[in-house]
Amino acid sequence: MTTSPADPPEGAGTGGQGLKLLAVTACPTGIAHTYMAAEKLTRAARSLGHQIKVETQGSIGAENVLSDNDVRDADGIIIAADKDVDRGRFAGKRVLAVGVAEGIHHPEQLIERVRSAPVYGGGDGGGAGTGDRAAAGAATASGSGGKERSVAYKALMNGVSYMIPFVVVGGLLIAISLALGGHPQADGGLVIPDGSFWKHVNDVGVIGFTLMVPILSGYIAYAIGDRPALVPGMIGGWIANTGALYDSKAGAGFIGAIVTGFLAGYLVQWIKKVGVPKFVQPIMPIIVIPIVATTALGLFFIYVIGKPVAWVFTHLTGWLGGMTGSSAILLGAILGLMIAFDMGGPVNKTAFLFGAGLIASGNQTVMGMCAAAIPVMPLGQGLAALVRRRLYSQQERETGMAALFMGLFGISEGAIPFAAARPAQVIPANMLGGAVAGAVAGMTGVTDAVPHGGPIVAVLGAVGGVPAFFLAVVIGAVVTALTTVTLVDLSERRKGRAAVAAGPASDVVGEMAVVGETAVMAGAVAAAGAVAVGGAVTAGGAVTAGGAVTAGGAVTAGRAGVASAAGAGVAAENAGGRAGAAESAATAVEAPESAAGVPGDVPAEVLSGYLTAETVTTELAADDKEAAIREMADLVAGTGRVTDVAELVRVALAREAQGTTGLGEEIAIPHAKTDAVSAPVVGFARSAEGIDWGSLDGTPARLVFLIAVPEAAAGDEHLRILALLSRKLMDADFRARLQEAVDTEALLGVLGEIR
Repeated sequence: MTTSPADPPEGAGTGGQGLKLLAVTACPTGIAHTYMAAEKLTRAARSLGHQIKVETQGSIGAENVLSDNDVRDADGIIIAADKDVDRGRFAGKRVLAVGVAEGIHHPEQLIERVRSAPVYGGGDGGGAGTGDRAAAGAATASGSGGKERSVAYKALMNGVSYMIPFVVVGGLLIAISLALGGHPQADGGLVIPDGSFWKHVNDVGVIGFTLMVPILSGYIAYAIGDRPALVPGMIGGWIANTGALYDSKAGAGFIGAIVTGFLAGYLVQWIKKVGVPKFVQPIMPIIVIPIVATTALGLFFIYVIGKPVAWVFTHLTGWLGGMTGSSAILLGAILGLMIAFDMGGPVNKTAFLFGAGLIASGNQTVMGMCAAAIPVMPLGQGLAALVRRRLYSQQERETGMAALFMGLFGISEGAIPFAAARPAQVIPANMLGGAVAGAVAGMTGVTDAVPHGGPIVAVLGAVGGVPAFFLAVVIGAVVTALTTVTLVDLSERRKGRAAVAAGPASDVVGEMAVVGETAVMAGAVAAAGAVAVGGAVTAGGAVTAGGAVTAGGAVTAGRAGVASAAGAGVAAENAGGRAGAAESAATAVEAPESAAGVPGDVPAEVLSGYLTAETVTTELAADDKEAAIREMADLVAGTGRVTDVAELVRVALAREAQGTTGLGEEIAIPHAKTDAVSAPVVGFARSAEGIDWGSLDGTPARLVFLIAVPEAAAGDEHLRILALLSRKLMDADFRARLQEAVDTEALLGVLGEIR
C-alpha cells in the first residue's frame, strides 16, 4: 500500500510551502485502527498541500516501510501508535508521538503540531526513551484531548507477548512428557525415568518454564529503556525467580519479574541522563549501562527486596502450621487463595510446600486441598477465553487452549499470561475459584498422596475421594471463568463510558476495538461519521429518492435529493471532515453519477476475487437477521466455494450469539471461520427497508457484508479482508454511493475501490 500522493504538491519539501512528512501507525490488534489512522493522515496531508508517506505496522506485517532516504528528506515524523515503535531511525528529526486514536480523529492538528515537535536525539538502543514518551503523552493530553497508552501499559504488554510462547512451549512439553513417558508409582505418583527420551523432553520443557520469568522481566525493561535495559531486566527476573539467592525456599515468581522489569527499565533511563565525558559515550549502551544497572538491580533485589520475600515465606508457613486444627473448609479456602494468588511465587509456594510437607506425617488432606486448587487457574482462564471469545485476542484464545491442556496436568503457570496482562481482573477471579475449590475439597475430605495437583494425579490413583476432587476442580474452574469474563466485561464497559464522557459517539466506538473483531470494525465505520442518504428505493433498476430519478444513466436531483445531499454534508462536518457542509453536499449530489460507473471500467472481481458479481445483490428479501444470513449464505454458495451451507449459517449465527456484528451507520458485517467453505468468499447485499441487527446505534442494517473463510485462512487472510474493508468503510461518501448504486454493475464499480 502506498499512501504518499502520486503527484506531490508543487514546492513540497523543506524548501517550499508544503512539507515532506512521514508517519507510522499501529494499534494493539493491528487491524482497523492502524489503517484508519493511515488513511486519515494521508487525506489530511493532501488537503493541506503536504507530502506524506505512512508506514502501517498491522497484524499482517509492516507495509509501505519507510526507507533511509525517506527519513533523510523528511521534515517531520508523526507516530500514531498504541504500541512501541522503533524511533532510532528518526534521530535528528522532529518526532510527534501520540495514540492511534489521535491519528484518526485529529489528523490536521497533528500535522500542524509536528512543525514544532521536539527533535528526537536518538537513543542507545534505537527506541524511544521514557522522557520522549512522557513528553509525547503530555503533549497529547494537553493538545487535542486524545490519550496515548501509558508507558507502563505498553511495557507490560510487551513483556507478556514475549513470555507467552515460553509458557506454552514449556508447559505443553512438560505435560506431554508426563503423559507419555511417566510411570505410575505405588503411591500414585508419576515419575519419568532418568536418561529416557521423555525425560529429555521434560528437561527441555523445564528450561522453557525457567526462562519465561526472565523473559517477562527483560522485555518489560526493554520497552522502557531500550536495548541497554534488556540484560539487567532478564538477569533481574532470573534473580527474582531464584529464591535460593536471597535465602527463600520460593522465588518471587512473575510478580517479582514485573517489579524487576520496571526497576531495570527506569534505572537505565536514569543512568542515561548522567553526564559523562564524550570519550565514554560510545561504550555507555553496550558496557557501562548494562553492567552498572545489572549489578545495582541484582544486589538491590538480593539485599532489599529478597529479605521481605523470605520473611513472607517463613511467617506464612508458621501461620498455616497453627491452623491445622481449625475448620477444614476455612483452611481449604485459605490454601486455595494462596495457591491461586501468584502461581509460583512465595505465597503459592508456601501453601504448596506446607501441604507437601505434611504428606510424610500421614496428613494427606491438606495436600488434597492444594491439589484441587492447583489446576483451577489455567482451566478457568482457558474456559473464559473459550466461552467469551470476543473479549480476547486471537493470541489469547490460542493461549487459552494451551492453558486448558496444562490445567489437566496441574501446571498452574498456564494462567500467568492472563494474570500478567489483566492483573486487576484475573488475579481476584483466580483467587475466588481457588478458594472455592480448596473449600470444597476440605469439606469433602479429599486426600492426595503425592506433591502434585490437577486431574492427572486423580487419574493415576494418588487421590482419595476422586468424585469430590473432580467436583471441586470443576466448580472452582467455572467460578474463575465466570468471574473473569464478568470483570473483564465490566472493565471494557467502563472504558466505553469513559470514552462517552471524553468525546463524541464516534470516538467511543473506535476505542472499543480491543474487545474484538466487531468493535474493531465498528471503530472503522464510526470514525468516518454518519451517512445521510435520502431513503432511496430500488425498483426495476431505477432509483427513486423523492424527486431524484435515474434513468438511462442520467441523474436528476429533486428536492429530496438536495435534502439528502445537505444531510450528507452535515454528517461529514460533524465527523470532523475538512470540507465544509456545502462542499460535502456537492459531493453527495454528484455521488449517484459516479456510482453508476463508467462502462468498461467495472471490475470483474474485488478483494482478490473473493467478492464478485455472483456474490453481490442489490436487494435482500429477508426481513430479519437470521433470514438475511441464510439468504447471503445461499448467495455465496453460487461460487462453488461453500461445501456446507447449513454449517456456514450455523457458524455465522453462533458468532452473532457472542455479540452483534451490526456496526451502526446502517452496516453489518457477519462473518464465519469454518471449513464449510473451501476458500475465502465475501458477499455483499443491500436492504431497502433495513434489518434489525442489534446495531450499536440502533440503526437497521442496509449494507451487509458476509465474510466466510476456512479455518486455515482464519489468521492473516481474515485480518487482511477486515483491514481492506476498514480502510474504505471509514469513507462516508463511499457508503453513500453503495446505497445509491442502481444495479449490480454499478455496485461492483463502487466496491472495486476496495484495494
